[in-house]
Amino acid sequence: MEMVRRFAVAVGIATLLALAPCRGAVADEDAAADNAAPGEAVAAAPYSGDFLTRSTLTGDWGGVRNDLAAKGIMFDASVTQVGQGVVQGGKDSRWQYGGRGELLGNLDTQKAGLWPGGFLTVEMEGNWTNDVNARTGALMAANTNQLFPVPAGNHLNLPQLSFAQFLSPYAGVFAGKLDTSSGDANAFAHGKGDDQFMNLGFNFNPTLLFIAPYSTLGAGVIVLPTKDPAEAIAQFSVIQHNGTSEEPGFDDLSIHKLSFAGEGRVRTGFFGLTGHQLVGGGYSNDTFTAIDQRLSDTIGQQALKKRDGSWGVYYNFDQFLYEPEPEHGIGVFGRFGASDGDPNFLHYFYSIGIGSKGLIPGRPNDRFGIGYYYLDVNNPTLTIVRQTREFLRDEWGLEAYYNVAITPWLMITPDLQLIGPAQKQKILGLVQRENIDPAVVLGIRGKVVF
Repeated sequence: MEMVRRFAVAVGIATLLALAPCRGAVADEDAAADNAAPGEAVAAAPYSGDFLTRSTLTGDWGGVRNDLAAKGIMFDASVTQVGQGVVQGGKDSRWQYGGRGELLGNLDTQKAGLWPGGFLTVEMEGNWTNDVNARTGALMAANTNQLFPVPAGNHLNLPQLSFAQFLSPYAGVFAGKLDTSSGDANAFAHGKGDDQFMNLGFNFNPTLLFIAPYSTLGAGVIVLPTKDPAEAIAQFSVIQHNGTSEEPGFDDLSIHKLSFAGEGRVRTGFFGLTGHQLVGGGYSNDTFTAIDQRLSDTIGQQALKKRDGSWGVYYNFDQFLYEPEPEHGIGVFGRFGASDGDPNFLHYFYSIGIGSKGLIPGRPNDRFGIGYYYLDVNNPTLTIVRQTREFLRDEWGLEAYYNVAITPWLMITPDLQLIGPAQKQKILGLVQRENIDPAVVLGIRGKVVF
């Protein structure tokens, strides 16, 4: 039955890819997408070209793809597969294989001849999951790609169906089912683990994971101070805190389960080179379980203590240090986050590293990165009859990867991680425990853009 479910997911993804003309990855797509307003379609790519140099595996479909792009209809489809194993330390040394497929569609109403300023975004994801995330003992997933749309099992979901409408060159509104992973953007360390770093600690600020679900109903406003989203953009939103990618979310709407978030990003020109500064924060009015619990002998008769509300703030930057071509070269990045500490036990976080795109002449699509993260954990404790138990410790991680663009549409990425996990011990029997040593994780990732 497990193999049948995996096959069904794979067939469903392949069918979607075969039926849709897809936009694919071009050299500057990531930078354009990071700076685009929610739902905004980025500039069309030249899909034509020979098999080894064109931007997508399936080409221009006899010119149909370029015609659709000119009319504001664009698609982006890809499949990412990962083989990864804990080769030393951690909880389990077993190797695992999994994958994820994604189909993203955009409609620009003005280019389609309808009305100006409207952008519709539809996203479909499917995954077949076997990963090492539960085998390292870490809170930060060693394979971010396998967290979407749902961390465990085989799924095919619709995490985003949203519409944005600009009311002027400076402001717009958006609403719908939202994919919140586009927040906290960074040129060198961001995404779903299919292009840059694989570890979650380098793709998002974990202090926000307590507040903002990945896929949820929401609405908000967009502000463009200079009319150009590449120069500066701010967003403010209200989202459903208990949303998931598996359910529409309308049946469980509540004014007591909301999150409020704001974020601003500006482009800088320090040293005459490209960089960005981003700051944001969020608050949820939901009720959470407290991280410290003191229980009596009659555990079943005593309710767990609760906390009302949780907040988090975050900051990140990226800065090129060498930029022979626009947004190609090598630079540095960093993140910092802080939360209330209770109920959000992911109290403080920082990461720092080096990133690069197209540094080697003649290889404009290659990427590499080296980074370090540290997560300060406000250790949850459980006190039963005057005996206090602590379950976690602070966590740290190192990662190095090199993303080789075999062609513009085929990327192969060797990856190495060293993780000092937050989990202290693994249980071997009813009473026997064993300390969890730092985990060495090796992996290879392959991505095809259709």
